[in-house]
Amino acid sequence: MGKLDGKVAVITAATSGMALATAKLFVEEGAHVFITGRRQQQLEDAVKSIGRNVTAVQGDASNLADLDVLFKTVEAEKGSIDILFASAGYGEFNVPIGAITEENYAKTFDTNVKGTIFTVQKALPLLRDGASVIMNGSIAGSKGLPGFSVYNASKAAVRSLARTWTNDLKDRRIRVNVLSPGPIDTAVFTGVPQEAKDGLMSLIPMGRMGRPEEIATVALFLASDDSSFVTGIELFVDGGTAQV
Repeated sequence: MGKLDGKVAVITAATSGMALATAKLFVEEGAHVFITGRRQQQLEDAVKSIGRNVTAVQGDASNLADLDVLFKTVEAEKGSIDILFASAGYGEFNVPIGAITEENYAKTFDTNVKGTIFTVQKALPLLRDGASVIMNGSIAGSKGLPGFSVYNASKAAVRSLARTWTNDLKDRRIRVNVLSPGPIDTAVFTGVPQEAKDGLMSLIPMGRMGRPEEIATVALFLASDDSSFVTGIELFVDGGTAQV
């Protein structure tokens, strides 16, 4: 038996990287997974990659109308949600104070904060009592990474939301946790010079970047009954980067 047999999961922005790896693992563990993404072709490719027990809904997590379509689809097909992984995120490299634009601020906070808030809020009527809500954080929310002040602040906000919602939703036994990756070897690093990657890895106590599959296994822990007494936490998966 799988750890998620018979469960219904929703994962936003799951067409690549960590979220796609998580969707694959959730299906392997017995769940039916709804995934979203902004680009139809990438969604179709993700569905083929996952292979079974998956429904794709095109949409942008920062667009409230798109979220309405997502949850109407889930309600029509499955009726309820056991696991919600609000994983959509956005950030820009090297935007120090003095260079921040209104567009940078709006796009970052619309995706990371507004998108997270309304993904969870619009899912509430479908979330079963005892459901698991996972939100995509980052070590950036705890670090003063130079040139990342807007992104850092958006991820700190996600952490704060989890603390409050843990109390807001306790009567329904809905667990709310933040999964905060460190540097993970995904497409975001495509085109980054190797010397820059080497410099980054020198900051990681484990001496390497993480793999998307290493995020997926932690998401499975938070989604499953293995974490039945875990709520309100920020769980770092960062090779020690933000810990020492």
